[in-house]
Amino acid sequence: MTATTATTSAPVTNTSDTGLNITINATTNITSELKGSLKVSISGISYPANLSVLLDNETVGTLNSTAPLYLTVSEGNHTVMVCESSVCKQENVTTRFGRYVTADFSQQFQKDVEFPNPTARILEYYKNGNVISVKVEFINPSTKDLQMSVVVSCGYSYINDRTLIKMRDYSIGMSGQNVKAGQRIAEWLNLYFASGNILSYDSPVIKDLEVK
Repeated sequence: MTATTATTSAPVTNTSDTGLNITINATTNITSELKGSLKVSISGISYPANLSVLLDNETVGTLNSTAPLYLTVSEGNHTVMVCESSVCKQENVTTRFGRYVTADFSQQFQKDVEFPNPTARILEYYKNGNVISVKVEFINPSTKDLQMSVVVSCGYSYINDRTLIKMRDYSIGMSGQNVKAGQRIAEWLNLYFASGNILSYDSPVIKDLEVK
């Protein structure tokens, strides 16, 4: 009969486990990715269709003149493209944590986009005191005369003179023209800001287009 020998297991310490856990936790914290905010817009054109937006050659959404696309993307250099049918425009942007970056494609598209439908667009604008003057172009590619009108809006911020509190508001104006078939008409429109200090304003946008 063969004698059996009892084997006593030594206590297992958790020293190595503790060290492993610490290493894993530290690694997890180091690899967390910082992100920045990116706004893609085409504010100066009233166009009925949505435009496709690509970030680093991947489709990430759509936008139009009144609905920009807001993205949260990793820090670094990125390529943004906005496409209407076969026409695409590109901009390179650099995003950083805690920063707000805007890529606006209005000027790029104004010269190249064809307008199959009656539309309006903002050609230019400038500020003079508490007034911003906006040049609106009405475009009628149809075969009949049309009455066209737009609502133009411009968001702005300022410090109230009396309360010293930062305020946010919008200036809104309307413009209308009778546009003959196949013609374009441009008109200046004034938008007025409230009185205050340290005034900053957004690009004016066409919020509404009415065609009769």
